[in-house]
Order: sequence, then C-alpha cells, then structure tokens
Amino acid sequence: MTRIGIIVGSIADASINRQVANALPSLASSDDVEFVFLEYKDLPFYDYAHDADYPQVARDWKQAIADVDGVIIVTPEYSRSIPGVLKNALDWSARPWGQGSFAGKPVAIMGASIGAAGTAAAQQHLRAILGHYDAPTMGQPETFFHYRADAFGADGSLQDEASAAVLGGFVNAAIAHVEKHAPVAVA
Repeated sequence: MTRIGIIVGSIADASINRQVANALPSLASSDDVEFVFLEYKDLPFYDYAHDADYPQVARDWKQAIADVDGVIIVTPEYSRSIPGVLKNALDWSARPWGQGSFAGKPVAIMGASIGAAGTAAAQQHLRAILGHYDAPTMGQPETFFHYRADAFGADGSLQDEASAAVLGGFVNAAIAHVEKHAPVAVA
C-alpha cells in the first residue's frame, strides 16, 4: 500500500485549498493508496536554537513526513509566494542540518485559486524550496486549479465533471510519481 501525505498550505478552516485537497482521495483510480493529511498548525515559529533539542510537535511533524512514501502539497498563493505558515513548516522539516525530511521524498504540488493561474508564483517558489531539499518534484501536469464554489456540493463533495477530470488527472499523476520515485524500504 502506497501512503501519500497531503499538506495544505493554508491553516484557515474555510480554505478553498483544503476543500480541494479533501476531494483528491476520492478521485484516485487506485485502491492501493492511503492518503493521510499532515497537519502542522501547532508548530511554533522555527528558531535554529531548537536544533539541539527539537520540541515534540516538531519531531512529530518530521516523523509524519517520514512515515509516508510521498507528499502532495495543495497551496494557495499569498503575496506572490507561499503562505508563511507553510514556509515555517517546511523550515522545521529541513532542520537540523543534514536531517531534512524531504530528501529523496517525491512531491507533487498544486494550488487552487478563484483566479485562473492564481498560484503560479507560489508553486514556482515551492519548487525552488523543494529542489534545495532534494525532493523529486513532479513537473507535469502543472495544476493551477480554478476554484468555483458551485463545483462543490453542500457536503464539500466535488460535483463538477470538468473539475473532477482536472483534479483526477493531477492526483493520479501524483500517485504514479510517488510510486516511481519513492525510496524502496530495505528489510
């Protein structure tokens, strides 16, 4: 069973990116995939003074990343970049030096916005960060999801066929990327 972590770049309860991320597991064409949401909202601000003795919440965060075969990041764009809370979580994952959680971990990224290409800059910044972390990052399909509230039902389920096709194409490409690049466990 392939385990894929989903990280949402916003911690807002009403995040459209969280709503989109919640739809992804139901669009997977494989039953051999388990999706788990990796939450980070309780992380304090990163400070290198913690590198000698990480707080438990940061150790748990790093372990959650280690426990999955790959990661999907669904992020909004704030001020032409990634949200500060996501950057903070990524900083915790990368430290202490030499103990980065994303090294070799396959990652796929996308973002949802009410604008047609509203997360393009955020995704480029995220690609640069993940490149520095040595995380094999899926190049295609680039998915700049145009969010429409009427595409979702009152229960949050995806109702629009065109949106389902876009998101289904993304999640299934992400699964293939993770399965191709995930490190093989040695017994």
